[in-house]
Amino acid sequence: MTIERKLARLFRLDHDGWGRHANPLSVWSRYSVQPLFLAAIWLRNYSITLMIVVLILAVVWTFINPIIFSKPKDASSWATKAVLGEQVYLNRDRSSLPEHHQIRLYQILKITALVGVFISLWGAYSFNITHCIYGVLITYLAKSWFLDRMVWLYTNSLN
Repeated sequence: MTIERKLARLFRLDHDGWGRHANPLSVWSRYSVQPLFLAAIWLRNYSITLMIVVLILAVVWTFINPIIFSKPKDASSWATKAVLGEQVYLNRDRSSLPEHHQIRLYQILKITALVGVFISLWGAYSFNITHCIYGVLITYLAKSWFLDRMVWLYTNSLN
């Protein structure tokens, strides 16, 4: 079982859940999760109560975002194709990916995004806005590139 499939279970992404997560509103609003967590960390010196409220909002938003939107009407959106491609990718242990998709780039992009998360967390912890911004940019660029590759994977899987 791939780690992506385990995460999908954690977020209750069954068949219907994946359909709702494929809504472009779900995909694009998902980019708000990291700044919410950073804001919570940043607020710790100003108000513990506010920090806890924002942290709870961030956790709740992380878990409900993929499933609260309706299914998209069609699969024409880039964001929808990205999510559909992620489904193909997470099932790579059941159905092998085309040879030109069996590359390390996907892992490199996921690791790069994770490095960006750690840089931004360190920035929030140390109250360094520059590190926060760079970390978020690194995360978003790597994740967006990964999603773009998932669009390519999905498009190739239709042929």
